[in-house]
Amino acid sequence: MISYERMPEVSLINLEKIFEASYDGIMVTDKFGNILLANPAAVKFMEKLTDEVVGANVQDIVKKGGTDRSTTMEAIQKRATFTGLVTVSSGEKVMSTSIPLLDENGEIILVVTNVRPRDLIDQYIDELEKERENAQRYKNAVDYIGKNYLARREPIAKSRKMQQVLQTAKKIAQTDSTVLILGETGTGKEVISNYIHSQSHRNKEPFIPVNCAAIPYELMESEFFGYERGAFSGANARGKPGLFEIANNGTLFLDEIGELPLGLQSKLLRVLESGEFKRVGGTSSQKTNVRLLAATNKNLRDMVKEKVFREDLYYRLNVIPLVLPPLHERPEDVEALAQSFLEELNRKYNYKKRFAIITLQAFRQYEWPGNVRELRNVVERLVITSASDELLLTHELLNPGNDVTAEAKADVANQVALEYNGDLKSFMKKIEHTYIERVLKECNGKIAQAARRLGIHRTLLYRKLGK
Repeated sequence: MISYERMPEVSLINLEKIFEASYDGIMVTDKFGNILLANPAAVKFMEKLTDEVVGANVQDIVKKGGTDRSTTMEAIQKRATFTGLVTVSSGEKVMSTSIPLLDENGEIILVVTNVRPRDLIDQYIDELEKERENAQRYKNAVDYIGKNYLARREPIAKSRKMQQVLQTAKKIAQTDSTVLILGETGTGKEVISNYIHSQSHRNKEPFIPVNCAAIPYELMESEFFGYERGAFSGANARGKPGLFEIANNGTLFLDEIGELPLGLQSKLLRVLESGEFKRVGGTSSQKTNVRLLAATNKNLRDMVKEKVFREDLYYRLNVIPLVLPPLHERPEDVEALAQSFLEELNRKYNYKKRFAIITLQAFRQYEWPGNVRELRNVVERLVITSASDELLLTHELLNPGNDVTAEAKADVANQVALEYNGDLKSFMKKIEHTYIERVLKECNGKIAQAARRLGIHRTLLYRKLGK
């Protein structure tokens, strides 16, 4: 309800200006359909001059071809608001709504009719439908990757090698080119792929990570391309969107791309080249606009030679290769990564744990054959199993299941004791020397492997061997 006391500046002249300025056509009639007022927009729809409209009856305008029907008369007859499509003399269709105004006795005083172009209504409907589709697509994305996955970690790069990787990744992100991320298992290929997405113009759209090795062979095609309802027994009755639909306009990350079977490789190649795909059980092609990132720890060139990976797909994926260094080649990142994992776990479990200095030293000296993934596992194992807030690393925590046991050490000591008679200091040196020789022999002379089993850095092992 309008309070005119609060708007004293709204004079009759201003109301008339507002009426005339309306983009929508507005027309006022009496209870017989005689036009009392019509703003320029309403007159334009009927292609009449104002003096030809005001004073005329809406039924006469229909007879003369100004419109094909009158929602005003239908509202009068029904004594209720009426909306309908009306074709005006130009052939344009408009949406017309007529509202009867009643007095205290329920009698019609006036009828107010509002007119708006149908194509404008259709445009609004299209926009609403797009918003609905986007909302559903984001819901599908969240359902696919899990809500907890939406919390992302930024890549940690204290080392020069990783800083160079991030610089390259940031440049790559500005394009839509396909990227093949290469590196040992556990080096953080998914973290880098998410970083590329976050730095790209697609960062407001979904990022969908997929482990190709985790999808059963018989479900791969329907997972990638979706399926229509009734496509096969046990399928969702409404059908299901595939990864290329969910990730549309965003980024699709295919990890372990080397695990894709040849049959699906050819279909993936077709999508990359044409931007089109068909749902399983579907007959029409759908367009997709997806930025593809792929990763592998395998040698795809060798797989091409062995004819287990398509050569044309390999070249289509290998547009921009990005190689991630193993963790032992970037020791500067070890402590920063460990601290990051510890902070995350402290928040998760409401702990206040911290690393002992000796633990961080051991982290820096260790080779980390499992890379970043192994480091994270060790930190989590240490946090969960430690009774103290100060985290002290033991050999068993760093090498679970390793055969360097107390029994093995005792066996060496007993053997030396039977053969040696000297002071305690030289006896202990002899035990250490004998045990190092034994481990080194079992490791076939591999220094790095022997150092890992002994729980010391290889430079320390070299020093001990020199003595």
